[in-house]
Parts: sequence; structure tokens; C-alpha cells
Amino acid sequence: METAILFILVLYFCILLLISWFAGKKNSDNQAFFLANRKSPWYVIAFGMIGSSISGVTFVSVPGMVSNSSMTYFQMVCGFLAGYLVIAYILLPLYYRLKLTSIYTFLEQRFGRYSYKTGASFFVLSKTVGAAARLYLVVFILHRLVFSQWGIHFGFVATGIVALILGYTFRSGIKTIVWTDTVQTLSLIAALVFICYQIMQKLDVDFSQVVQTVEQSSYARIFVFDDWHSTENFWKQFFSGVLIAIVMNGLDQDMMQKSLTCKTLRDAQKNMVSFGIFYLPVNLLFLSLGAMLILFAAKYQLVLPTKPDEILPYIAANYLGFPAVVFFSVGIIAAAFSSADSALTALTTTICIDLLDINRKKAATAVKTRHIVHVSVSLVFLATVLIIHNTGQGSILNTIYKIASYTYGPLLGMFFFGLFTKINLKDSFVPLVCIMAPILSFCLEFSLDMFFHYKVGNEILLFNGLITVFGLLAISKH
Repeated sequence: METAILFILVLYFCILLLISWFAGKKNSDNQAFFLANRKSPWYVIAFGMIGSSISGVTFVSVPGMVSNSSMTYFQMVCGFLAGYLVIAYILLPLYYRLKLTSIYTFLEQRFGRYSYKTGASFFVLSKTVGAAARLYLVVFILHRLVFSQWGIHFGFVATGIVALILGYTFRSGIKTIVWTDTVQTLSLIAALVFICYQIMQKLDVDFSQVVQTVEQSSYARIFVFDDWHSTENFWKQFFSGVLIAIVMNGLDQDMMQKSLTCKTLRDAQKNMVSFGIFYLPVNLLFLSLGAMLILFAAKYQLVLPTKPDEILPYIAANYLGFPAVVFFSVGIIAAAFSSADSALTALTTTICIDLLDINRKKAATAVKTRHIVHVSVSLVFLATVLIIHNTGQGSILNTIYKIASYTYGPLLGMFFFGLFTKINLKDSFVPLVCIMAPILSFCLEFSLDMFFHYKVGNEILLFNGLITVFGLLAISKH
């Protein structure tokens, strides 16, 4: 089994490398790397973005979450769709009107250079940690399934995976990723469907019977309206989903960079809306898979792992047979690469455009700088993955959302302030406001829990954004 999975990994990488070669054959300059020459078909981007958004974390974390919180995560997914509509009809028109390569250039035009650099820096921080956390989980699973059997250290596996991703993104960046994401999304969905089919076979039920079985189980609970103190309350989940979609997509260079490669604004909007609509059934299928896994474990009296993220890998590897392991491996590899490669490219873009002002350099120097940054970001990715491995985590998906709530909060406040007010700021004070906002948000979360027994979930993102807005008001020019 280990040899077969290794063969799949090598074959998969060869396919991505071939796509990279074709994508960069005619043009591999910075315009192609950053924006794919604005010639990407919207429907290709929409389909590929599913893989980037799902990632390896969703592949294992969302089914695992059902064991603790039933299917209530779908409330947040509904909020995602509303957030994608905000992106399509408020943010994308702004980005296209200003002809942006990096979306954080808006902050410079609206407030000044300090705001611009602060926004870009917060994105780099958040994306580096979040993307590394996603990548960590996949490396961990591949190490456990394959490489640990041969006595290969986790660090060597992590280094190899990062090197593979660097290899096929190095030449053409986003121009390559637009097409590799399509292949990876197709692989991921195929793996998901096959694993669901295998479990149905083991449970000896057809599709209609499994739907009925899941509906009748205690894990089918989706909506929670009766407990305001619970982090699973509908309104908390829904509005958190709206805000998370906006900040992790609309204010995220990674996801917006793909949309900005569309030929026109209308194409970019069709891409975003189509992606949002299709995202709902895919996540519902992941949650249904989680319920099916628990029912499967109950039928065969299995003792499940204590960590939710390990439930799917455990059952797939030990009870669903070799074909399921192969498809699970394909899905997890596809999810890992589709998430990490676009994050790596987006970080390279932001650092080059926003922090190093690469557009002011000569073409040859700019390309060389881009190469150095791309390799450097890869090394930071690797270091972060190793740190996460040594510290240990429970549910990585919850960790990612918590990180996003603190690091994207200042971005949410800055963009909201810039879009919906005409107030000018004392630009040099903006970094201080954006650093203090997450600190005050943490103090607020701690106080609400201690004095009112109110458990703050992802709505801390809203508090963080509001604190940033009030801070910006305090440094406004009169």
C-alpha cells in the first residue's frame, strides 16, 4: 500500500509539472506569474477555486467535526454564500475599476503608504500561518500512512512536499495554478464521491437509504436557534461565515488573484457566484460523509480516534479497503497542493508588489527578485509546518478560523472604513491601531468568558473589525 501511494504522489506531481511546462512555455514573465495576462476563463477559475477553498483540512476536518457538533458547520457555509455575493458585487467592481494587481494597493490610494504596508503585512502573517496549518495536516497524514512505515522522519516528508509545490509554481505562478487547480478539484471531488460510495457499500444501503439513515440520526442536526451561549448558534455561525468569506476571500490576495485573472469584471462576478453556489453541496457532502463514518463505526463497534481530524484517515486506511486508501490519498494530495500552491503564489505576489515595490525595478531584476521571494516563502512555509508539528493541534480547521479572526480583523476594519466613509486618516498611526485591535479583541474574549460565561466563537472577527474601525476614527483628520 505504501508503495502505491508513493507512486500516486510521484505520478500526480509529474502531471502538475507537465501542466506548468505548457502554461509557462510561451510566457513566464511577472505579468503571467501575477495575473496570467488576464486571460483566464471564468468557469475554469470557479471550478478550481473549490479545491483551493476546500484544502486538505476540509477533507478530513469537516467530516470529523460531525462527531462533536453534528452538521451545524453548514450554518457557516450558508453564510459563506452571502459573503461571496458581497465580494462579487461590492469588492470586485472596486478592484477592477482600479486595475489592481494586489488588492492592498487600494489602501495606499485611500489612506497612504503606512496603511498599505500594514494591510499587506497582516495578509502575509495570516496567510503564512493559515496555509502552513493546512499543509501540516496533509503532510502529517501522508507521513503516517506511508513514510513512517519506512522510518522516514516527518521533517524530510515536509521538505519534499514543499519542494514539489515550489517546483511546479516557480516558473509561471498563477498562470499555472488556474489550470492545476482544475485538475486538483476534479481529483478531490472524485475521491470524496468514491469514499462515500465505499461506505454505502459497507453499510449495505443505497443512496436514498443512506439519506434517510443520516436524517434519522442525531448527527443530522444543522440549525441551532435556541442557545445564544453556544458557539453553534445559527446567527453566530451565519454571520461569522459571512465575515470569514469576505476576509478570507474578498480581502485575501490568494483568492482574489485568481478572480483578477478573468478578462472582464462580469466574468469575475460569474466566477465568484458560481463558486459560491457549488460550494454548498460539496460541503454538505463532506458533512454527510462525517455522519456516515460515525454510523459505520457504530455498526462495526469501532473505537474512533479522540482527535476528529484523524477519524476519516483511520477508517479509510483500516476498514474501507485498498481502493478507498488510493482515492483518499489522491484526494488529500490534491487538496494539499491546490491550497498550498495558490497561497505560495499569492504571498510571493504580495511581498513583491506591496512590500518590495517590484514594479519600480527593471524587468530582469524584478524577475530575479520574484524568484528569491518565491523560494524564501517556501522555506518559511516549511519552518511553520515544523513548528506546528512540534506544538501539536486538535482540530486544525478551528485553529485556522481562529487565526483568521484575529489577523484578518484589522483588514476587515480598514477596508470597511475605506469603502464606506470618506474620512481621511493620520496614516502613520494606522499600524498602531491594527496591532492594538487583535490585542483588545483577545482581552474582550477573555472578559466575556470570565464574567458572563459567554463563549466567543468566530464572531470575534466582527469585534476585531469594529475595534479597528473605532481606532481609525480616533486617528482621523479633522
